[in-house]
Amino acid sequence: MPDEIVYPEGAPFPGTIGRTIADSSPAWPVPPRAKRGAPNVVVILLDDVGFAELGPFGGTIETPTFDRLAANGLRYRDFHTTALCSPTRACLMTGRNHHATGAGIITGMATGFPGYNTMISRENGFLSEMLLQEGYATFAVGKWHLQPNNECNAAAPRKRWPLGRGIERFYGFLIGMTNQWYPDLVEDNRFVAPPRTPAEGYHLTEDLADRSIAMIKDVRSGAADKPFFLYLCPGAGHTPHHVPREWTERYRGRFDQGWDRLREEIFARQLASGIVPPGTQLSPRPEGIAAWESLSADEQRLCAREMEVYAAFLSHTDHHIGRVVSFLEQIGELDNTLLLLMSDNGASAEGGPLGSYSAQMGNNGREPTLEENLAAIDRWGDPTTFPHYARGWAWAGNTPLRRWKRFVHEGGVSDPLIVHWPAGIRAKGEVRGQYAHAIDVLPTVLDALGIESPSEIDGVKLAPIHGVSFAHTFDDGAAPTKKDAQYFEMLGSRAIWHDGWKAVTAQPPNVVLTEALLAEQRWELYHTAEDFSECNDLARQAPETVRELEALWWAEAEKYNVLPLDARGLVRVLAPMPALGTVSDRYVYHQGAAPIMKDGAVNVHNRSHTISAEVVIPEGGAEGVLLAQGGRFAGFSLFVQGGRLRYTHNYLGVREHRVVSDVDVPIGACTLRFQFTRTGEHRGVGALFIGERKVGEAEIAETVPNAFDRTGEGLCCGYDSSSPVSREYEAPFAFTGAIARVTVEVEGAAHLDAAADERAAMASQ
Repeated sequence: MPDEIVYPEGAPFPGTIGRTIADSSPAWPVPPRAKRGAPNVVVILLDDVGFAELGPFGGTIETPTFDRLAANGLRYRDFHTTALCSPTRACLMTGRNHHATGAGIITGMATGFPGYNTMISRENGFLSEMLLQEGYATFAVGKWHLQPNNECNAAAPRKRWPLGRGIERFYGFLIGMTNQWYPDLVEDNRFVAPPRTPAEGYHLTEDLADRSIAMIKDVRSGAADKPFFLYLCPGAGHTPHHVPREWTERYRGRFDQGWDRLREEIFARQLASGIVPPGTQLSPRPEGIAAWESLSADEQRLCAREMEVYAAFLSHTDHHIGRVVSFLEQIGELDNTLLLLMSDNGASAEGGPLGSYSAQMGNNGREPTLEENLAAIDRWGDPTTFPHYARGWAWAGNTPLRRWKRFVHEGGVSDPLIVHWPAGIRAKGEVRGQYAHAIDVLPTVLDALGIESPSEIDGVKLAPIHGVSFAHTFDDGAAPTKKDAQYFEMLGSRAIWHDGWKAVTAQPPNVVLTEALLAEQRWELYHTAEDFSECNDLARQAPETVRELEALWWAEAEKYNVLPLDARGLVRVLAPMPALGTVSDRYVYHQGAAPIMKDGAVNVHNRSHTISAEVVIPEGGAEGVLLAQGGRFAGFSLFVQGGRLRYTHNYLGVREHRVVSDVDVPIGACTLRFQFTRTGEHRGVGALFIGERKVGEAEIAETVPNAFDRTGEGLCCGYDSSSPVSREYEAPFAFTGAIARVTVEVEGAAHLDAAADERAAMASQ
């Protein structure tokens, strides 16, 4: 039999077609195949993990998997990100500066300018798309967060969801954060429920590791030599800091010394290991961080427990990532896997001065009291809490650097990076000091794989890649960086690095910037080649250098769509993206539909409204949720239980306001209705009706002012997804009768709380 003729899929047919088979010759179109022996690529992106929180970067948290990868690979101490989540992810996946992709800001604060609309176009090709057309299998597991907020619903277009951007299989969550015990999950292009409950031992990080291993098994079973790209993004260490108690107990008493002493311990480890250059100084205490010794005994006890839980969260994550690493080793593919592990920005200070057992309170403009936090101390990290640590731990987590997440000083933009590839890198356990940025990861991967950057993908001409490869440093620690300059901008804070010098200015929030204000702002200047931690401001000694760098920043800003500069946090939140559907005062929902996130659901906050459910109750009765939004930490639920119609308004997990009917719900078709009449600011009267008959009424003295579902727990019809709104049932508590429709009608203008919305938007990144 003669050799078969094959040709690239999509190319012209090279065979011949005659009038009969006798005078014709076949040829087969074949999909792209990777080069023989091509390495797998695994990118692991941690969330809100500071420069010094991992063991290989001086941290005291136990991370044996990360330690092992660092010992057999390389650590980059001068790797940089954008200071916030989704902008860094855009840089990482496209190789382009965040503003140039439209992702110059977090998705909850998008504006109608090209650098800030968060709508990443196909001209900005993704690494997954490039590897897919080179014959790789492509998977994404965990956090995505690369589509606008208004595209996170089941009715949204999917072109910016993972499967629309070169990912063949996806399992994870679309938004900025999720409950680790009750995550809001998507599999491929559909919303799904977690496979188990916390009572059955469920935790998201373990699930993500399981799914990663399963995807690798599937492709390896079907194609023994096909390389794969795995983009693995756990939720750790973003709030909520959720972890099984047995992991937390390992750290009991380990942080009683406080954040001041912890910084000193970490810094000593960093100097000894060479992860910071000789001569580095420990940056001074910033405003807003209390000295540990100034805290009361109760405050110290609380804050120490917060760090125990956070450390356990990272160790737990290290363990489950270790399972993926061990599986690669088991199948003999770890050595020929190019693995990069990093974080998306510096440690997060959004927990405030003393931390919080419920970040959802902060999303609604209310911080828990010390007494409320202490009442939750033994539950910290379990499913009844949604915790974040005090900002002093973020300061320690970024040792020895200045500031933290959202700022463009080094504490916000300098992050750990480990590169592990024994088959391709001879060096082991070394530290690299070359300057690099998230935009450099994509060209580095392509360079290491011997792949040319494509000029187009699926007929779409690609924009230029801005990053440069640092693959030349893999085996040459003395090689110079190929970067010449790198700009930074986040919420008006600006910086520019050029040839070992950095000019930076921190922008106060919620300011309408004008030319006059810009003219008054003072830039700081650091010779970061010799001053790693930005301790010695040289702006007054070298004003000409400051002027040159500021001019370079403006040139870069013009080039990459950074303008207009905008520090209006509150106003930006109040000007959301256009809704996918028509905004009205009447919304209709259907039984069993996928959850609808905050940006697409009806807004009932501080408004009179009615919820009317047209149902059929079968013989023997029915029970379950008619309509619910939110979960354990804030929300409402209209449901039937014990034959009675019930409504619960969960006020921030602190109290539940309940209304119960005084008669049973009848068999057959009927309309079940809840009516809320606003009587004051965030208060009113709730009434229940069966048909036109009022069957229950109660005062609801306090209502959730701003956000039910920043955690991803959306509005659900016929069930309650994720954690339950009411303590009276366990989720999903699906309705056992039939629901024809649920109609929600609202009165008056939609309530907006700009300050709380800004806090919530920032906290969810």
